[in-house]
Amino acid sequence: MKASVHEAKTHLSKLLEAVARGETVVITKHGVPAAELVPARARSVRIGSLKDSLAPPPDAFLAPLSEEELRDWEGL
Repeated sequence: MKASVHEAKTHLSKLLEAVARGETVVITKHGVPAAELVPARARSVRIGSLKDSLAPPPDAFLAPLSEEELRDWEGL
């Protein structure tokens, strides 16, 4: 299905219904395709899903770097 920018602004709800039915809507600007409305991808990452399942970092992880490690880090 194609819709001009004006039609897309005026009938966005109807275009979203068409997308929900599986259609791809091409939005045109002066007759030239400018964008596509397609169904959103399902979320595959859930923020916080690993909460309480990971061990805290070892103390050495938060310790200051040695002089040698600091020089390596800074590329000197």
